[in-house]
Amino acid sequence: MKILPSNIFRKFFMISLFTVLLAACASEPNEGGGEDAGGDGNETAEEDGSGEASDGGDLVIATLSDITGMDPHDSNDVPSSNVQHNVFETLVIQDENMELQPKLAEDWEQTGDTTWEFYLRDDVTFHDGAEFNAEAVKANIDRIQDEEVASPRAFLYEMVEEVNVIDEFTVEFVTEFPFAPLPAHLAHSGGGIISPDAIEEDYAAMENGEQPGDYINDNPHGTGMFKFQEWDSGNEAVLEKNKDYWGDVPNVDTVTFKVTPEDLTRVGELEKGQADIIYPVSPSDMSRIENTDGVDMYVQDSLSLEYIGFNIQKEPFDDKKVRQAISMAVDKEAIVEGVMDGAATEAVGPIGENVFGFSDEVDGLEYDPKQAKDLLAEAGYEDGFSTTLWTNDDRERQDIAEVVQQQLKEIGIEVEIEVLEWGAYLDSTAEGEHDMFILGWSTVTGDADYGMYPLFHSDNHGDPGNRSFLENEEIDEVLEEARRAEDEEERKDLYKEAMELLVEEAPMIYSHHDDYLVGIRDEVKGFWKHPNGIYQLLDVSIEE
Repeated sequence: MKILPSNIFRKFFMISLFTVLLAACASEPNEGGGEDAGGDGNETAEEDGSGEASDGGDLVIATLSDITGMDPHDSNDVPSSNVQHNVFETLVIQDENMELQPKLAEDWEQTGDTTWEFYLRDDVTFHDGAEFNAEAVKANIDRIQDEEVASPRAFLYEMVEEVNVIDEFTVEFVTEFPFAPLPAHLAHSGGGIISPDAIEEDYAAMENGEQPGDYINDNPHGTGMFKFQEWDSGNEAVLEKNKDYWGDVPNVDTVTFKVTPEDLTRVGELEKGQADIIYPVSPSDMSRIENTDGVDMYVQDSLSLEYIGFNIQKEPFDDKKVRQAISMAVDKEAIVEGVMDGAATEAVGPIGENVFGFSDEVDGLEYDPKQAKDLLAEAGYEDGFSTTLWTNDDRERQDIAEVVQQQLKEIGIEVEIEVLEWGAYLDSTAEGEHDMFILGWSTVTGDADYGMYPLFHSDNHGDPGNRSFLENEEIDEVLEEARRAEDEEERKDLYKEAMELLVEEAPMIYSHHDDYLVGIRDEVKGFWKHPNGIYQLLDVSIEE
């Protein structure tokens, strides 16, 4: 394996989500959570009557990857969102059942086919003392949409034509077309509300030659229950309790997100009490944690997809037959059972059955090495070819890369595996420097629009999500029509069509939908992980 210098998105149980989205006031999460706070084998996540939970203390979470920044508008990765979520808040949130709930907006309603009004809290102040109001909301959405800022989250709000201040605490969104999932998009962590004073300072810094987000990364002022303390790049990010928080104040004094790239080192830190929570846990390490006194596993369904993408702008991956051949040469069952130890579900397409728009009538490309060789020959690669497969420093992904390497060798394709550091991995795949790569995507809104539009629409090449650089007019048209359609059944039919086209076009191998595997010490109470992948820390306490 060649190691290169250089720095993830992950599935959940949904109940009639789209019906919920059409309601004026429902609830929606952002990137993680759970059907219930405990789940199977998660007794450590709840009070069990033993010991006494106490306020205070430093919660240490050991994670695989460092954050890429503190600006919620300027990042598009789960490690960053997990930290930012505690500092910046959104207008609405999704609860553990993916239902929309109030946050910075107390209420909202759809006032017309293309208009929504959000009624804001009047008792919220940013960490830097700035007042939260409708002008602050407008400043944030305007910034995300500003082409000069070039936010990778801009696609979330590209249907928004205007943000109008009705009065101090009422803001109106006007969309280009009827868009029922708008509240769900506003619950995404990419809609985190930054202090308008910090935004103003960031623009001033840009005028002096700095990059968008430079000021905010150093001065990330939100309204959240934690304040930013420090970020030691490559080592840790530390947050401290916001004692003046407008809502319920968290129990712990500080949260340290500690970067520990090695799986077994994270497990050791958990066992020794050097970390209270670790994520991810390798499936092969689950039994060790489950059989160790003082620690346990927290297992949560997710809204994620793990995939192996092709750079369609490069030969030979510009040929659909080659992509189909490689897809048919990879045995997903060997990945799910052999690498993930069954803690995952084989994927058919880009979204799973827990996402609105999934159709069980769509068949994926079946594992068939013989047909794969025939397709390669038809494409002019009877003798195969050589290529590279990139991954980041994640043990499961490296194991998956080795499985794929061996399976593709059977059809004459020689694969060199290259492992990149997380930040460089995101940057390089966004620039299209790769051949094949392994990555993940979490459909955090629970709606197929988010599971397909960023990943496959030609407007979203690179950072926003389309790292396969797919450009297909028919797919673009279907995805555009689906997000504009008002009728639920029409949207379902369109997403079924999109799934069929994407299976046929094969811009990636749709590998599997993981479970979230978290290690947690017994004295930690009140922790849960959202189906969208975000740690929920408000009620966390550390038992004495």
